[in-house]
Amino acid sequence: MSAPPAGKFQDHYCILGVDPKASSETIQTAYGKLAQKYRPDNPETGDYEKFESVNLAYEVLSDANLRRSFDQLKGLDQETGVKFSGAAFFTDLSHSIDLRMAILCVLCDRRRNRPFAPSFSVRQLETMLDTNADELNFALWYLKQRGLVIMDDKSSLQITVEGLDAIEAARPDPETVLPLLKPEATAEANGQPKKSSNAAGSVRSALNNAISRR
Repeated sequence: MSAPPAGKFQDHYCILGVDPKASSETIQTAYGKLAQKYRPDNPETGDYEKFESVNLAYEVLSDANLRRSFDQLKGLDQETGVKFSGAAFFTDLSHSIDLRMAILCVLCDRRRNRPFAPSFSVRQLETMLDTNADELNFALWYLKQRGLVIMDDKSSLQITVEGLDAIEAARPDPETVLPLLKPEATAEANGQPKKSSNAAGSVRSALNNAISRR
């Protein structure tokens, strides 16, 4: 393979006058024209150094592996045109905070009602929450990093003590959490009766009555 002068970087795309996203056919066409122009035996436009540079450029860009390596060296494999989301970022941030709390509430409710089976799969959460996969993954990443939820040996999610503490500290209200749940994901939507908040007291009363009869 030809090589540029020592210590000199050669931009192969500039040498051939093609775009970094140019097709193989475009590169080959450009090479053919320049090679013909600069070949040393061309009495009018022959130029040995330029001819060697054109050959080197074509050798690299016509080989998929060499071209990929050159693109990485040039930084062309990096994402371009990245921009800040602007005002939408702040709206999405607020939504993310509410979504994280909704997930904690769902997992807390599961732990409270099913203490011996407290886990939810990610797929189950997806069917319950009114959100998309990217938003859910971002929320779960945060909750797991903070230790507010953990994954069991079946890769299902469950709330931790720290997660419960976070709920108690935030005191979320229904107006914030329920809009993030699909209508069919709540007990009321499925016609299931609400649990009585006095259930524990009723049990105690029944036990006291039974004892007093002895």
